[in-house]
Amino acid sequence: MNHIKIYKKLSIVALLAGAVYLPSCTKLDVAAKSALTPSNFPTTAAQFVAATGPIYTSFRGAVGREYWLLQNLSTDENVLVARGGNWLDGGTYSTVNLHTVTPDNGMVGTCWSWGYTTISNCNKVLSVFASAPESAAKQQTIAEIKTMRALSYFYMMDLFGNVPISKTFGDTTNLGTQPRAQVFAFIESELLAQIPNLSATVGASTYGRPTKYLAYAILAKMYLNAQYYIGTSKYQEAVTMCDNIIQGGQYNLDTDYLGMFKASNGPAIKDFIFAVPFDALLAQGMYYARWTINPNLATKYKLPYTPDGPVYTYKEYYALFNDANDIRKKQYLTGKQYNNDGTPINITTTNIGLDASYSGPNPTAPVIHQLEFTPDIVWKNPSTFDIGNDELANEEGYRNNKFYPDSLSTTRNQSNDVPMFRYADVLLEKAEAILRGATATNGDSPLSLVNKVRTRAKAASLSAVTLNDVLDERARELAMECWRRNDLIRYGQFEKTWGIKTDANPNKRIFPIPRSEMQLNPKLTQNTGY
Repeated sequence: MNHIKIYKKLSIVALLAGAVYLPSCTKLDVAAKSALTPSNFPTTAAQFVAATGPIYTSFRGAVGREYWLLQNLSTDENVLVARGGNWLDGGTYSTVNLHTVTPDNGMVGTCWSWGYTTISNCNKVLSVFASAPESAAKQQTIAEIKTMRALSYFYMMDLFGNVPISKTFGDTTNLGTQPRAQVFAFIESELLAQIPNLSATVGASTYGRPTKYLAYAILAKMYLNAQYYIGTSKYQEAVTMCDNIIQGGQYNLDTDYLGMFKASNGPAIKDFIFAVPFDALLAQGMYYARWTINPNLATKYKLPYTPDGPVYTYKEYYALFNDANDIRKKQYLTGKQYNNDGTPINITTTNIGLDASYSGPNPTAPVIHQLEFTPDIVWKNPSTFDIGNDELANEEGYRNNKFYPDSLSTTRNQSNDVPMFRYADVLLEKAEAILRGATATNGDSPLSLVNKVRTRAKAASLSAVTLNDVLDERARELAMECWRRNDLIRYGQFEKTWGIKTDANPNKRIFPIPRSEMQLNPKLTQNTGY
């Protein structure tokens, strides 16, 4: 395939060609094999980067599917519906939206494995590098590895709360659950210690790897959430970390908002502080379009497969896009659908195929129907999370098309890189931290910061801004980017109702430790409420 994105994949290709080979494991003490010996330790910067390949490969894993689904489906933003029995999958997806997840949920298990496999890989590479000759390249690479480990712990702390901390490969003495505050302190100290040795270079040479700015971004996120995470507010610290990024002058708000998420994205995007590179050939596993695109749009987007499209957007979330000129509104597919040449996308079906409730005399008579997404999701059988499987049901709910389908791929794999931390997020974080009590710095005000984000989106400037305004702006700016759950928890809104979800148990702010992990590691303590 003559792919337009190969140029931007140089760093990830180097990582994939790594000299260290590690098995996937969720236990922290599983032995791993290494091709590195004292006679062939890496010496150049490129060799050190290549040797860290398994870390980035394992980290990429759940970003393309389970982590993305777990974060997005647990909120008022999205829902993955069952259709005529399809997609119920034993409640894997429905229980996430209903906040009735159990320790047996497969996505939860995958996300735990994702985090701890990456942590284990980091520990293994660090143990191998310990005997390598000292050099500036070694020092920077170790800082990058420890930052990736801290990032993985951040996600584990955010998802699961109290989790084990392991800093040495093969250590079986520290596998017990640690309090969230202790995990927070470890991540914080680890990141602060690595910053001096991380690169300040931003561009193709460091794309997909940690820089000083990623460390600042993780810390900003932690400090903004510190009141929830550890019961102590750190809003001024959040502002400091945001300022380290803003004053660094390496990032900006790209003019083309929608273009940032297409298959052609990459290191040229100035808004991306840290992104996970994907490539339909070389770095597979990202196929968001499969989940959000209606099957009848396959031809329009030149897809070589039929997408499933069970992920719908709640109408109340879409209603937040209340400025007609806001270009971010265009990430959604709503109303009647048309081909690129303006002709309607028509579906040939039958009366009963269109509407299963049809009771007229000609159920099998042919009908030509234009594809039209409607806002309401109508539950035919709430107990099984089912909306039915006729054509009208398949068109319920607006659809998000932010990570635009990759028409050059020959499979469902997409080449859209996935941003994990963005500059726009930093601006909104600083605005929120000031509104929550931090002192404003460098002439920035919550209003000016929010309006910078809105101006890029072609939305009208606000004349005043409140905390709720910031939450709404975050919903518009960061849709489908896995931050809505984090935001709702911080704002005390994770327990509200949406769809047919009524559970208001605050214990559900974190997920259960998977039952399989509890069986493997008896030192783990299950989270309260599970």
